Amino acid sequence: MKKHPDHAGNLVALRRIEGQIRGIQKMIEDRKYCIDILTQIQAVKGALDRVEEKILKKHFQHCIVEAVRGSSEEQRQQKLDEILKLIHKTRRG
Repeated sequence: MKKHPDHAGNLVALRRIEGQIRGIQKMIEDRKYCIDILTQIQAVKGALDRVEEKILKKHFQHCIVEAVRGSSEEQRQQKLDEILKLIHKTRRG
């Protein structure tokens, strides 16, 4: 079985995002101004987008490249299908 890339470098960012989410919950509990809450939500979404981009980049650099270099047409097609499904989900979201 092939090893998956290490994404541990994203844990710091994810913990920061977790803290931001708790902060948003507190803002709502404290009935803070709507625009301030929305601003924090946008910050969290941006931070998640950055983590997503880093993980996707590693996926391409490792998993996709490995599949393309491999001799199995089935493996190449499987990785291609994965990416196409991901793109489809992203476009719907």
